Amino acid sequence: MEEQESLTVRFPVGLLTKWKLHKLQDKSLNDVMIKVLEREIRYHKDLAAHHRIVARRESIGRRTGTQQSSVILIRQLRKGDGRDD
Repeated sequence: MEEQESLTVRFPVGLLTKWKLHKLQDKSLNDVMIKVLEREIRYHKDLAAHHRIVARRESIGRRTGTQQSSVILIRQLRKGDGRDD
């Protein structure tokens, strides 16, 4: 098991009351908070990756310009136009 560290967290009373009313029998508040933090970390990592992808897409777009849609070419190839069979 991974080493754990103690931390004091202050929750709004209403939120903690709602959690107590709806908590699952097998889940401690600690377990829930670990899952929430893991999800939040993953969200921010995914968001950062998304921003890098968008920036790279824009950079490539500036360099190469807008590319033609390949839909027309694919349809022609499906019909057999331009095939070297």
